[in-house]
Amino acid sequence: MSNLPADLKYTESHEWVRVEADGTLTVGITDHAQDALGDIVFVEVQAVSKAVSAGDTVAVVESVKAASDIYAPVSGEIIEANSAVSDAPESINGDAYGAWLFKVKPTNIDDVSALLSADDYAKSIGA
Repeated sequence: MSNLPADLKYTESHEWVRVEADGTLTVGITDHAQDALGDIVFVEVQAVSKAVSAGDTVAVVESVKAASDIYAPVSGEIIEANSAVSDAPESINGDAYGAWLFKVKPTNIDDVSALLSADDYAKSIGA
């Protein structure tokens, strides 16, 4: 079974979401996703200060096998991109839950409650 921290929320499209103390959301891809992608070689996050709707493509992760769109888990504004991950995309393979991609200021923090728990995500990936 993949490593699934219980304190995070998850999406069907394999993003993880951590609610920060200030109400912003830190978003990355799950261990399951990085494992399926293989060696990640490129990460691009769209412009900061961009308003997004839940489900909008906000980043692209490319591996030696495939490219994968990364989606906004909730509606809000992209407030930060992790330039360290753009500079060293392989860091996602080393620590999928430490190598976040972007931060979102949600329009409605209650939208987070609709995301998957670790148990529900585990079931969705057959773990």
